[in-house]
Amino acid sequence: MSVELPGAGTAAQGLRERKKERTRRTIRVEAFRLFREQGYSETTIEQIAAAADVSPSTFFRYFPTKEQLVLADDLDPVMIEAFRAQPRDLPPLTAFRKVVTEVFKNLPPAELAFEQERQALLFHVPELRTAIGLEYGRSIDLMSELLAEHMGCSADDFEVRITAGAVTGAALALTTMTPMNAENIGRVLEFIEAGLPLGKSVPTEQQP
Repeated sequence: MSVELPGAGTAAQGLRERKKERTRRTIRVEAFRLFREQGYSETTIEQIAAAADVSPSTFFRYFPTKEQLVLADDLDPVMIEAFRAQPRDLPPLTAFRKVVTEVFKNLPPAELAFEQERQALLFHVPELRTAIGLEYGRSIDLMSELLAEHMGCSADDFEVRITAGAVTGAALALTTMTPMNAENIGRVLEFIEAGLPLGKSVPTEQQP
């Protein structure tokens, strides 16, 4: 008769989850390396699997398509958890700005570089551009749900959806012109939070 020690099942489950996350991460890192070396279009799933030392069937257990390997945003769960921990009396955009800037500021350099490379692939690889619309819609839905939860209203609320669209669109505009980092993201969200005061202030370098 075998006796399972208290917590043994949880520990085994935790070990399996960590192993799965390492495998998933290895697949993505090797894929991005191949994309840099030979191009996105020229890289096959079989090549990625071989580089990550897994079978193609294992690849598909983690990513249904090569496109999804780039689309998957590993920062979403971190952002969601941090946003839900913000005080409810904090204005929603202030809470979101605080979360996003802190998350990016505390990212290890390798993870920040990975995220910047992921964004660059999305917007510069022709085969991936068609997926941007879907990603844009998904981001608006997610942002709407978080804002609504913070405010205690419906995710279909007109102002909630418009705000979610403005933030998502601003992030899209930022990504296509400059690196995604804590400083740039903070600047974008401050501008939105101030009511998009376009033309109402003179940039510092242009002041007399």
